[in-house]
Amino acid sequence: MSNQINSFPSPLSDEIVKNIDQLNLPIIKKHHVRLLAHCLEVLKEIAKDDITLFEEDKLLREWCERQAEKFNDKNFNQLFYEQMSSAAKKLNSFSQSIEKKFKDLDLEDLITLVEQNG
Repeated sequence: MSNQINSFPSPLSDEIVKNIDQLNLPIIKKHHVRLLAHCLEVLKEIAKDDITLFEEDKLLREWCERQAEKFNDKNFNQLFYEQMSSAAKKLNSFSQSIEKKFKDLDLEDLITLVEQNG
């Protein structure tokens, strides 16, 4: 299974991954930033228009279904959707709180979000 997972390309550039690894944060917070960055890039791709992700729930669900098909695992679909939806809500809420479009969030914003949440 690990070979199957590694065959999927990451939406994060090597530069972003390197920048996250060099942050002066505990490992768990770096991991949280990395996960949010990954989700943000995926969500940007799903919501190509400048509308909020809450309006794009159907697109997110369909995208998760397509990903689950790659693993031939229906249980994965629901869990993955719940996790991506949770990240979408967190990113969307944060973007609204800083009065920035969700698609304009950057690494610095994600670091701020992670630092604010503990």
